[in-house]
Amino acid sequence: MPLLDVRDVGVRFGGIVALDGVSFSVEPGSIVGLIGPNGAGKTTLFNCLSRLYDCDRGEITFDGVALLPLPRHRVAGLGIGRTFQNVALFQSMSVLENVLLGAHCRGRSGFFANALRLPRVAPEEEASRARAEEILRLLDLAPLAHRLVSDLPFGTRKRVELARALAAQPRLLLLDEPASGLNHEEVGELGRLVGELRERLRLTVLLVEHHMSLVMAISDRVVALNFGRVIAQGAPDEVRRHPDLIQAYLGTA
Repeated sequence: MPLLDVRDVGVRFGGIVALDGVSFSVEPGSIVGLIGPNGAGKTTLFNCLSRLYDCDRGEITFDGVALLPLPRHRVAGLGIGRTFQNVALFQSMSVLENVLLGAHCRGRSGFFANALRLPRVAPEEEASRARAEEILRLLDLAPLAHRLVSDLPFGTRKRVELARALAAQPRLLLLDEPASGLNHEEVGELGRLVGELRERLRLTVLLVEHHMSLVMAISDRVVALNFGRVIAQGAPDEVRRHPDLIQAYLGTA
């Protein structure tokens, strides 16, 4: 049974068709690359999966649970974590504080219990801090725990955002262009890291990326979009040679 199942998803913005009958599935423990030219609908699809956008039609299920009827705030607690194409961190907060925000989504105390500092809050805070510190060590960020995010280089900020997503203990990790802005050495390190995280944390990964060599190197399957439609899906080598993908990128078959 797929962990994520996308069926006939369609999204319109006025007269613009952003997604047109998109269907694919993601098996547990796999890394799936989502590729396509600019404007193909990749980030729109991510926004549907994380419930930032509503769909005009179709179904999305995660581990058998229908996502589209759920309120947006339930998505992280269900087990879906996400990074963003443009780093979305709190610049005036420390690395540890940003990562703690990810860990807090697993808390059960609620707003009023936290505001009143009820007895059950303290153990949750300790568990969240321990989880955040563990993730920082895993991503070699522990020495920077108390540094302000605004003082860090771009590549390190991307890693902090990844740490925040992991602190929520996701089963499905959505990575939106994680290699954007990274140099060649950093891209290679990112590929090794994603593979290691998949094994150590038993993650399933859906990856949007323009860095084709990274996608083809680490993905078990690749789904290609163009103009909001799936034009190819399958093993990386199979998709790489698909004439519709070649035409979408190069304008010729």
